[in-house]
Amino acid sequence: MNLLYIPLAIGPWQIALLVVVVLLLFGGKKIPELMRGLGSGIKEFKDASKEEEEEKPKTDNKLEE
Repeated sequence: MNLLYIPLAIGPWQIALLVVVVLLLFGGKKIPELMRGLGSGIKEFKDASKEEEEEKPKTDNKLEE
């Protein structure tokens, strides 16, 4: 087996084990708060990348002669 494919070999048992470990570590009451924070972080990242994209000057890719 090639070592490059090992990280991609995640099956249903590995996902279930991961969910159980997260529940044990954080508890059921803390997980919605963590997901809310993760969602707002992703939203801020998308907004910041969109703002940066709009700030870039639009250039024409044609070669000027």
